[in-house]
Order: sequence, then structure tokens, then C-alpha cells
Amino acid sequence: MTKNTGGTTTEAEARQGHCHWHRGPSGTAVLVQIIEQCSGPGAGLYACAPCREQRGLVPLADQ
Repeated sequence: MTKNTGGTTTEAEARQGHCHWHRGPSGTAVLVQIIEQCSGPGAGLYACAPCREQRGLVPLADQ
């Protein structure tokens, strides 16, 4: 089982649906932003449909 350490979402959580904006589970979460780091793996940020609409976030696939 993968654990969440350091505030980023693990792959398992992303598949289950986790929104970084309201910090909770979601069935509509999609990737909206990728954070690149100089050393180590980057991180993906996911947002659910209501959070995307409220904040004007665009899914990465549509950018």
C-alpha cells in the first residue's frame, strides 16, 4: 500500500479520486497541474468538478 507523505497525492489516491483543493475524496477528480521539482519525483494536483468550476481550473488534458 502506498502512503501519502509530504502533502502530495499517491497514485492509488489519484485513481480513487482525491481533490487537492477541497482536500477530500471525489469521483470527478482529474489532473489539472503538475509540479516539477529539481530533485526527486514531481507531483500531480487533482481537482474535482465543483472545485474546477469555482476556481476556473482547466484539466491538463484540455490545455
